[in-house]
Amino acid sequence: MSEPEKSDYLIIGAGIIGLAIAREINQRKPGVSITILEKESDVAAHSSGRNSGVLHAGFYYLADSLKAKFTRDGNRQMKAFCKEHHLRLNECQKVVVACNDNEVEGIFELEKRGLKNGVDVKVISSAELCDIDPNAKTHKHALYSPDTATVDPVEVNNALKNELIAKGIKIIFGESYSAKTSLNIIKTSKGRALYANHIINAAGLYADHIAQDFGFAENYTIIPFKGIYLKYTLPDKPIKTNIYPVPNLKNPFLGVHFTITVDGIIKIGPTAIPAFWRENYKGMTNFSFGELATIVGWEAVLFLGNSFGFRNLAVDEIKKYRKKYFVNLATNLVHELKTEGFTEWSKPGIRAQLLNKKTKMLVQDFVVEGDELSTHVLNAVSPAFTSSFPFAKWVVENYIN
Repeated sequence: MSEPEKSDYLIIGAGIIGLAIAREINQRKPGVSITILEKESDVAAHSSGRNSGVLHAGFYYLADSLKAKFTRDGNRQMKAFCKEHHLRLNECQKVVVACNDNEVEGIFELEKRGLKNGVDVKVISSAELCDIDPNAKTHKHALYSPDTATVDPVEVNNALKNELIAKGIKIIFGESYSAKTSLNIIKTSKGRALYANHIINAAGLYADHIAQDFGFAENYTIIPFKGIYLKYTLPDKPIKTNIYPVPNLKNPFLGVHFTITVDGIIKIGPTAIPAFWRENYKGMTNFSFGELATIVGWEAVLFLGNSFGFRNLAVDEIKKYRKKYFVNLATNLVHELKTEGFTEWSKPGIRAQLLNKKTKMLVQDFVVEGDELSTHVLNAVSPAFTSSFPFAKWVVENYIN
């Protein structure tokens, strides 16, 4: 192996988290050298470019969670970034609707959380809901979030990439992490040796594997979940705002909902279908027998024990491959809907969801481990895209010297 190429900081992964951390380091220490290693040919090839593009407001999360603060602040900071870079921004707002009295209790709980988090959110009557979106349907009350918006995630990642390159940050595309060879030296898939004073692992779906090479993530493994949306392709616009159901707050998934994209396309979703390998997007693409064996093994354990209701979740999610069943879930949120208008599936995304192997529970907040030589972002779970800027600031302040 050749003499290693040296940087002050080496970031593995050019998704939204890796890019945001590079930006934060550069803003704090403009003279240092930063290299980003990315296995794909461009940024945002995985979850950073395959998410819904929703900028969440931050009312779902308990006030003592990292998610609560980062989502609230990230919403504002990402909007400012989009305006500064002249990127598209659809301030389409959002409502959460209820189907029964139990869900109305959930509406008030979400308002309580949101207000405690400093989020602009309020409970409204069904009459007030009609003024916001006449087609949205609720039982007695709904929750209104004026700050929710949508962006194009690929557009945002590209703007970040261009900003970083203009500041002299080096991005190596088409080359992946292969192994840790010695103290703070890694080998890439093309045999290149890279050295850095500090290595930051923001590798998403493979963050746990890399962290384990450095002696971290002992109690964790990533379980992938596949998310797909269905697009509405008729010329009419049946809704005016994002419409969400009251979620099951015991798991990190928000249920099937309506989203209006930055360019006005209406879609329903997503699924949260347990995947069988980490990049199990479609067919046998990127198939790995080793990943299949490990992931299916853990999914079997969770299914048999029904940890956090995994068995019920898996059965319900697999049903969503049936388009009729999937669309019918969305009809509960509106008064009228031309179900035949949902004809086109979106590009699938994979959520990298961290599992605590000891408790057999999905970890619902951000998890970072590290020492003076390396930092590992193990759980940058939704809404990591919204939270990326304040999260990156927190990582740099707490883990990176």
